[in-house]
Amino acid sequence: MAKFYLYLCQPHKQRNKVLPSSAECIAKTGIVERIDNDRIYVTITAVSACASCQVNGYCNSGDTSAKVIEIPRAEAPEVKPGQFVNVSMKASNGNLAVFFGYVLPLLILIASLLILINFTTEGFAGLLSLAMLIPYYAGLYAFRKHLDRRFRFSVEP
Repeated sequence: MAKFYLYLCQPHKQRNKVLPSSAECIAKTGIVERIDNDRIYVTITAVSACASCQVNGYCNSGDTSAKVIEIPRAEAPEVKPGQFVNVSMKASNGNLAVFFGYVLPLLILIASLLILINFTTEGFAGLLSLAMLIPYYAGLYAFRKHLDRRFRFSVEP
């Protein structure tokens, strides 16, 4: 089972730049699933906090899920399918992803609900608040290539 940990990254090349050794990174261990011409697909097993608990067999609340991360092959060292690798990303990028994925949508939902509840019924205001998230997520989808360039993963054997 893969172990998840937070550590200080060692210097490695990312987009032909060497990151300083004090750069804080989020790193996870994964297995190379397959390799295409321009991408490496690494499977990471996400384990909830309950899964590592000593009594998780008694409460049945622990869960795991596999996530596949795509890494540009040009920026990665030579790896083979089935090989264990460390996948890392700068922690600041992880925090930004949490902001775009969870915090900003929550703020949009609450703000629109507080504004709309003054003009219409509670139920309709709730539905319209949820509908406000549709353009937000459509915008994220429209800018996915820009976000893909911003959130870069690096892989180390």
